[in-house]
Amino acid sequence: MLLRDRDGLTEAEFLAAYRASDYPRPSVACDMAVFAVAREEADSYRQLPEPELRLLLIQRGGHPCLGDWALPGGFVRPGETVSRTAARELAEETGLSQVYLRQLGVFSEPGRDPRTWVMSCAHLALIDGSRVAVRGGDDARQAAWFRVVCPPEEGGILRVTLEGGEVRLRAVVGCPGGGGTFGEPEEFRLLESEGLAFDHGRILAYALWRLRQEAERAGLPFHLMPELFTLTELQQVYEVILGKRLAKAAFRKRIASWVAETEQYSERAGHRPARLYQRRREEQTK
Repeated sequence: MLLRDRDGLTEAEFLAAYRASDYPRPSVACDMAVFAVAREEADSYRQLPEPELRLLLIQRGGHPCLGDWALPGGFVRPGETVSRTAARELAEETGLSQVYLRQLGVFSEPGRDPRTWVMSCAHLALIDGSRVAVRGGDDARQAAWFRVVCPPEEGGILRVTLEGGEVRLRAVVGCPGGGGTFGEPEEFRLLESEGLAFDHGRILAYALWRLRQEAERAGLPFHLMPELFTLTELQQVYEVILGKRLAKAAFRKRIASWVAETEQYSERAGHRPARLYQRRREEQTK
C-alpha cells in the first residue's frame, strides 16, 4: 500500500514537486588545523634540539582576504563527504595520506565569509613534521609552517601568536575557562585577529584548545612523533603542546602503559645514547 501525506501525495509525487531552490542553502567548506612538531638544532651540541609546535598556513592569492594567511581547506565537491574533502585537501597541500585526521566541529556563524553563506567543517590533523613538504594550491601564493606561541589560557582568554620568518600573526579568542569538558565552537569568540583570513583565528584557537584538553587524558601527541623516539623527546612534545613544564617522574609513570621499549638507542653526537621507544600496538587506534 502506498503511503500518502496530508496533501494526498505519495513520496514519489512529493519528490517530483519538491523545489530545493525554495530553501536557502549554504556552501560547505572544510578547513584544517594541521599541526606538526619541528626540532631546531640547539646552539650547544650537548643540548637536545628544542621542539616547536608548528601550524600549516596558506597565504591567499585572491579575494577575499587577499594576502592574509588561512588554514588549508576547500569547498566540498558534489558527491563528496566532508571527511573525503578534508583528506583530499590535506593530500594536495602536504602530499600525505594515512595521517591522523578528525572532525572537530562546524563553524556556522552568519557573516563569517563575505562571499556568501559558508559553513566550515573544521578538522584537526596531526603529522610527523619530518615526513612532509608543503606546497600552495591554485588559489594560494605560498604555503608555510608557522611557529605556534600560546601561553595557557588565562581568565577565559586564549592568546595565539604565529611566527614565520618576518611574518607575525595573532588571534585573541574568548573560550570556556578551565575544567575538563570540551567546549563547543559557539563558545569561542574571536576578539582580535591580525593577518588571519576569515574567522580562522577562532578555528585555530578551538583546535589548539581541543588538542590540549585531549592531550591531558589521551595519547594524541603520539601522532606527532616518529615511529621511534626517546622518552625525553616524547615529554618535550607534551610540554610544547600544553605550554607548560611537566615533572619527569610523574610523566613517565603516566605514559608507561602507552609505550614499549625497543632494542635500539639514539645516536646523537655529544650525548649519552638513550633507549628508543615506540607506541604500544594496542594504543595505535586511539
